[in-house]
Amino acid sequence: MVGGMEWISPQYSKSQVNKAGRFLVAAGGDVVDWMDFINAQEVVNNWRASHNYPLNTFKVTLRAKAHAVDSNSLVAQRIKRMSSIELKLSRFKTMQMSQMQDLGGCRAILGTTSQVHALVKRYRESDLKHELDDVDDYITAPKPSGYRGVHLIYKYFSDKKAPSVYNGLFIEMQIRSRLQHAWATAVETVGTFLSQSLKSSQGEEQWLRFFQLMVSALARREKATALVPNTPTTKTALVSELRKITGELNVQNVLSMYGNAVTVGLQGAANGDHYFLLKLEPSEGRMTVTGYPKKALDRASADYLKVESQITKEPGAEAVLVSVDSLAVLQRAYPNYFLDTKVFLEEVKEAIRR
Repeated sequence: MVGGMEWISPQYSKSQVNKAGRFLVAAGGDVVDWMDFINAQEVVNNWRASHNYPLNTFKVTLRAKAHAVDSNSLVAQRIKRMSSIELKLSRFKTMQMSQMQDLGGCRAILGTTSQVHALVKRYRESDLKHELDDVDDYITAPKPSGYRGVHLIYKYFSDKKAPSVYNGLFIEMQIRSRLQHAWATAVETVGTFLSQSLKSSQGEEQWLRFFQLMVSALARREKATALVPNTPTTKTALVSELRKITGELNVQNVLSMYGNAVTVGLQGAANGDHYFLLKLEPSEGRMTVTGYPKKALDRASADYLKVESQITKEPGAEAVLVSVDSLAVLQRAYPNYFLDTKVFLEEVKEAIRR
């Protein structure tokens, strides 16, 4: 028990965790021994669920620091999806499950890029006892996909006996501006419907190019941010290519259709809940939200794994376990699960109008 509450703690050694991760990737959905598969899932699920305590600790600090920079900032946390874990281990062959840095992730969304840099500066100059392991500045150097934001990777540390069982676990903080978040949301929404990992630069070339061009258009609006390499450097050329590809893909109608494609169902979710399990089933036109109080983390984690197993064969289906300050801000923090791209759509209209 930590802080008066039962938190999930690591029950397996790192070598067991690494072995279980490799087993799931090797299985690739073709289960030879069902019991071995279930056991591997249990090991991996315990390892990722163990990140909830340090993740909650970082979220509390992040909320305070973000609100000091921008009183309208949004802060949320999530535990990485099993499908994303397996994909990452498949892409990076030498990666060990126990060293994955983003199993537990929290996010701050601020109004402007300058506020993002201000918040990062506060962390760099703070006296946190946790170890800052790495800083990835994708605003200064956007990813090939065009993704922008700053990621701070920390190793959790506590000198108190009970929480020390979490020492060394990685937590990733993503800090983005409102426009950077709107872009990332749109990428994930389109990727969901196409069943393609656009955010990892995998998928239809035209969509990948469209999102690269939109990043450069948004970067111009935000000023003092780098354009995506190999996109037009002049405003006229950028708008011309963006307008052409937006028309060819019918972007505005497609994204509007996605936004109307799902009905949201609340299964006992209320503002007093701490965890929310989101299950998106685009082929069924359904998004289900299940709420859990703070003391029900065990049940929430078990349900998360169960739902993930149920939706593996459904095209575009996704599930994620998140925590936000209230049910009211859930859609604003995770609009991609609601297929909500309204903010991004307005930016597309503005970009091609220019």
